[in-house]
Amino acid sequence: METKETNFRGFRLNGFGMLFLHLVVFTAFIVACFWMGGTCLYVLGGVCILCWLILLAGYMQLEPNEARAMVFFGRYKGTFKETGFYWVNPFYDKKKLSLRARNLDVEPIKVNDKVGNPILIGLVLVWKLKDTYKAMFEIDSQTMAAASVPVGNGKEVSINAGNTVAGRMNAFENFVRVQSDAALRQVAGQYAYDDNEGEAGELTLRSGGEEINEQLEQKLNERLVMAGLEVVEARINYLAYAPEIAAVMLRRQQASAIIGAREKIVEGAVSMVHMALEKLEKDNIVELDEDKKAAMVSNLLVVLCADESAQPVLNTGTLNH
Repeated sequence: METKETNFRGFRLNGFGMLFLHLVVFTAFIVACFWMGGTCLYVLGGVCILCWLILLAGYMQLEPNEARAMVFFGRYKGTFKETGFYWVNPFYDKKKLSLRARNLDVEPIKVNDKVGNPILIGLVLVWKLKDTYKAMFEIDSQTMAAASVPVGNGKEVSINAGNTVAGRMNAFENFVRVQSDAALRQVAGQYAYDDNEGEAGELTLRSGGEEINEQLEQKLNERLVMAGLEVVEARINYLAYAPEIAAVMLRRQQASAIIGAREKIVEGAVSMVHMALEKLEKDNIVELDEDKKAAMVSNLLVVLCADESAQPVLNTGTLNH
């Protein structure tokens, strides 16, 4: 994925060293100005107090898998990713971002498969921030973060969270959710639900497994590359017919299973009858004309293919009666 992100190369100091200079040396200088007295020193002390307060804004702390997009009066100056405690120019706007992986469980949505049957399909994926520049400046993340949230009874409250890391990450998550919905609809519409609807040997949503998941992951990454986001893993976690056709499709599957079982039973019965006739003829156990063979085949097929056990009938006479 092409990246527009650059490393921050601006001036930075160790936070603890700067904290000592700030709280001890600079504070002692301010106290000395007021202690010594004089108009000039009073003015200098006031200016130093103002500078002392401004310097507080330069401190920042980064944990592993966190980053700061550094912006200086509207100009992007790079992304700071070094973990630790630092001091930088206090006039930098340090936009905090999380590079940690996040889960997203997409609720099942109703779509039509390749043959037009309505189905319900859900998705779970793992995503993370890859390119901080694209995420911050190529999608309207800050406006999306300042969104209205439902509070019940049909009411919504607008929460301006655009300048917080939680607000930004929630905005990215909403972006991923919308694009996941679109990608899921696209992939689901390319395949039939199962083998009963598609052609023999054709890839289906139920049998596709890893191949469908790989295609879904590829489609998602194609859609999210513009936002500097990356899908690490995507899996279909829910797949079913829509409620309005679920009962009909269940009966259809049961009928297909019954037909398949009957075919196996008949195939086995025919092979057994064939084997019995060959054995009788080979060993010269009994000679049967065509009529008697037909009767024997009929009786054996009835016994072998019947749902219930056949009732035996003993023949005490000859085969002709």
